[in-house]
Amino acid sequence: METYVILRRSAWETGTDLEKAAAKSTQVGDEDMPDQVRWLRSYVLDEEDGTLGTVCIYQAVDEDAILEHATRSDIPADEVIRVIDTVLVRDDP
Repeated sequence: METYVILRRSAWETGTDLEKAAAKSTQVGDEDMPDQVRWLRSYVLDEEDGTLGTVCIYQAVDEDAILEHATRSDIPADEVIRVIDTVLVRDDP
């Protein structure tokens, strides 16, 4: 599997909306696509317009699997970027 960064800008109005989307995303990944997509972590963004966005880190067999997961989960994937290397300075807090 390859590692991908997914940018989702201004996707949710509230934390509750984001929690619902996360539950759906988890369900689709774990039940429907377990050999194709694996969600590792997300960072929630405080967007300028007051909404919430995310930067998500996934592993997937390819970009198409990421996009299919997003479609099935009914969540945006504004930008999908393949990661070619990791530089770890400190563990995530």
